[in-house]
Amino acid sequence: MSASTYRISVPGKLFIAGEYAVLEPEGQCVVAAIDRYVTADIRESDHNNIHLPQLGFSGVTWEMMNGHLQFSDNAPKLTFIQNALRVCMQYIKESNVRPLSFSLSITSELDDASGKKYGLGSSAAVVVAVISSVLQLHAKAGIEPSLGLTYKLASIAHFKTQGNGSCADIAASTYGGWLNYSAFDGEWLREEMRDDKNVRSIVEKDWPNLMISSISPPPHLLLYVGWTGSEMSTSPMIKKIQQVRSEQPAVYKHFFKDSQTAVISLVKAFRDQDATHAIQSLSNNRQALMRLSEAAYADIETPLLKDLIQIADRYGAGKTSGAGGGDCGIAFVTTDVNVGNLQKEWKKAGIERLPINVSMKGATVKRKGDIEK
Repeated sequence: MSASTYRISVPGKLFIAGEYAVLEPEGQCVVAAIDRYVTADIRESDHNNIHLPQLGFSGVTWEMMNGHLQFSDNAPKLTFIQNALRVCMQYIKESNVRPLSFSLSITSELDDASGKKYGLGSSAAVVVAVISSVLQLHAKAGIEPSLGLTYKLASIAHFKTQGNGSCADIAASTYGGWLNYSAFDGEWLREEMRDDKNVRSIVEKDWPNLMISSISPPPHLLLYVGWTGSEMSTSPMIKKIQQVRSEQPAVYKHFFKDSQTAVISLVKAFRDQDATHAIQSLSNNRQALMRLSEAAYADIETPLLKDLIQIADRYGAGKTSGAGGGDCGIAFVTTDVNVGNLQKEWKKAGIERLPINVSMKGATVKRKGDIEK
């Protein structure tokens, strides 16, 4: 390995509370990084190339032509990575740093080896991994990598690809741990990005409404994660919820208020180290989501997610995680509960308990000498 070789590990994410409401101005959520990772290996090379073996891409090359980044393969699956590289290289150029050619290899353990997708924030983690690794490679040339810079560049790349979103998953993958998060003003960022404005000037500004605050759970509170065996596409669910927002504003306003009350209560329980209060707050957030689901005629809770939650409620509290409609559910229980019974009941109901813990580290860099240890 050359002297300029780095490995970057980036955790996935799990929404705990505040889904949908976090998309509103000053809406808050609680999100956590989890100990499954996307790994990026980067080294200087004579040519720019990217390897994504799990997606079936090996040796995809790219180059800058007339200020535009061109891939040798324009497959839609590469769009997130293409935009991440485009934003990062633009920032490096605007910082008066000579871009280096490099080889970048990305692997992920966020999904099962058999191809099962758990909804653990793979796209966000990949974007964070790409940007963090490229910034790190250019550190010796004058770039000063930081978690704040990585988060903002990754959020810009995300908006270039999707045009919206809270970017809470990007925050979790960047910073790690448990976070109390409030999204930046998306309209402000879209306006800043118009006409390919200077990326460096955008990241150096204070982003309106953005809040990223680390919190710690009560010592006797346990988090369990169950997977229902079905995957969920977030976009259709968000469209149904947005229809409630536009056609039933009073209903949506009530949901937003209830969700925020539950999230603020949960954050207070964490700060007070009160596990009982945390369990009740999670249950309250679930109830707010259920009322929203009924108004939207959207199955945020599938039958199996309902089973997961009802079982969890017998031992503490359960809830969907993320947009719902499939993927994962979570349970809060305390250490004095027989969690073995929870797991047995989940298994009997056809729910797979995922061996997932919260990762207290976010995007982490290892240098050449540490990689082989």
